[in-house]
Amino acid sequence: MAGESFRKSPWWFNGVNVVWKKTYFLGTKIKLDKDEMIKTARAKTGLHDLGKEFMDEPLERLITSINKEANLHPVGRFITRERFVSLLCIRLRAEYFFRKYPRILEQDLYPAWIIIGLQRTGTTKLQRLLAADPDHRVIPSWEVINPVPINMDYFENTHQLLDHNPESSIQNPTSSILYPDPLRVKIANTSVNAVKFMSPGFFAIHPIDTMEPEEDILLLDISFLSTTPEAMMQVPSYASWLEQTDQSPAYAYAVKLLKFLQWIKPARRWVLKTPHHLEFPDLIEKYFGKVHFLWPHRRIYESVPSFLSMVTYNQMIFSDHVDEQQVAQHWIRKTGYMLQKALDYRNKGNNQEKFLDIYYKNFINDPIDTLSGIYSMDGGLTPELITRFNQHERDHPHRKYGAHQYSLADFGLTEADIDQHTTSYQQFILQHNGWDQA
Repeated sequence: MAGESFRKSPWWFNGVNVVWKKTYFLGTKIKLDKDEMIKTARAKTGLHDLGKEFMDEPLERLITSINKEANLHPVGRFITRERFVSLLCIRLRAEYFFRKYPRILEQDLYPAWIIIGLQRTGTTKLQRLLAADPDHRVIPSWEVINPVPINMDYFENTHQLLDHNPESSIQNPTSSILYPDPLRVKIANTSVNAVKFMSPGFFAIHPIDTMEPEEDILLLDISFLSTTPEAMMQVPSYASWLEQTDQSPAYAYAVKLLKFLQWIKPARRWVLKTPHHLEFPDLIEKYFGKVHFLWPHRRIYESVPSFLSMVTYNQMIFSDHVDEQQVAQHWIRKTGYMLQKALDYRNKGNNQEKFLDIYYKNFINDPIDTLSGIYSMDGGLTPELITRFNQHERDHPHRKYGAHQYSLADFGLTEADIDQHTTSYQQFILQHNGWDQA
C-alpha cells in the first residue's frame, strides 16, 4: 500500500518463491533457452515465420545476461519465460497478417505527438489526457500487451466486415466488433491484478489501467531491443551491449506494428510516450516521419528518486536480491546519458522547432493551460475538447492510488550525485525556464 517500504513484498509472494526454490532439485527450475522458447511460440500459434528482419542476437544476449546476472527468483523466471514466449507469438502473428494483408504496410504512418520526458515527469498523465481527444490514436494497456489479435479466427471473421470498406473511419460502427478485443482485455486485466497482488505499492507510483494508454516501448520489446529489461532486472552486460547497438531494427518494426494498429482502429494522429525515446530522437525522425516532441520537465532531484523507487518495485517482482545502490548507480548514469542524447539532437539544425517544453508544476496545477499550449500547434482547443479533458480529470484525480513516498536518501544519494551526470540538462532548464517553474 502507499507509503509502505518498497523493500517489502507480500508474505505469500515470498512464501511461494521459498517453497518453489526448495523443489529445484526435482527439476522445477524454469529454463530460459532461446531455441526452446521459439519452438514453444511456433507450437502455440501454429505459425513459423518470425520475419526476415528477426535477429537471434538480441534475445540470445538478453537470456545470457539474465541467466548470469539477474538472480531471478522462481516466479521471476516463470514470468520472464512467459513474457518472452508471448513476444515471439506476437511477432509470428504479426508476420501472418503482414503477408495476408499487404496494404497494412502500404499505409502512411499517421503524424505523431511523441512525449519523451524522463520518467516521473507527468508523462503518463499527459498522454492519458490527450487520449481523451477522439482524433488521437493511443495504445491502451490491453492492446500494447498483445498488439496483434490472439484469436485469429475471431479476428478474420469479423474483419471481413471492415475490409469491404478500406476508407473506414473511426466512426465506422463495425469497428466496435473488433475494438476492444474481449480476449486481450481479459488477459490485460489478469496482468493488472497480478501486479496489484505482487507489488501492492506500485500503483501509487504508476497506476496501470487496462483501458488507458501505456508506453509504446513495449512494441520495441518485440525485437528484444529496448531498455525494458534493465528496468525490470539487473542485466548490466545486456544493457551495455544495447547502448552500443543500432536500434534501427526495433524502430522499423515498431512502425510496422503501428500501421497494423491504425489499420484496425483509424484516427488522425498518434500520441505516443516513452522515456526510452529520449535516447533515439534521430531514429524517431527517420522511421516515424512527421513528428513533434512534447518534452515534460520536472526538478531532477524529484524525478530521479521517484523513478528509482519505481525500478526497485519492478525488480522485486522478479528477484528477491534487489540492491538499491546498484539500481541507483545504473540509472543515474543512464538518465544523464539519455538526456544528453536528446539535447544533442535538439541542438542540431532546425530541430529546436520540433520540441514543445512542458513544466511539471504548471501542468499539475493547470492542465488545461498546458493543453492549450499544445493545441496551439493544431488550431487551438475547442469547447468540446475542454469538456472532455475536464471530465477525464474528474474521473482520474491526481494521486488516485495514494501518495508515492521516496527520497534520495533511500538510495544513499545526494544532489551532487545527480549533478555529476545531469549538468547539461540542468543548465538547459535554467536557460529556458528556471527550476522554480519546473
